[in-house]
Amino acid sequence: MSFEARGAGTAFQLRFRSFVGEANEFTCPCDAAGHVVMDEMSERARSNYLFARAMVGRLYAPPEITAEVHRELAFA
Repeated sequence: MSFEARGAGTAFQLRFRSFVGEANEFTCPCDAAGHVVMDEMSERARSNYLFARAMVGRLYAPPEITAEVHRELAFA
């Protein structure tokens, strides 16, 4: 059995690391430049994003843009 990777795409996330612990980290989808489309977020996600942004330097480190490569595997 063999397989090949098809349709490789990259998804980006804006990640706010918590100074308190990993359980309090926050991530949200963004583009390669770190821009977030708040209109596409749920109200709760938008509220969490705005809170994390406001708490940078107090509860959260400055956000990092992380890339995740997604590949669809096809079995031949």
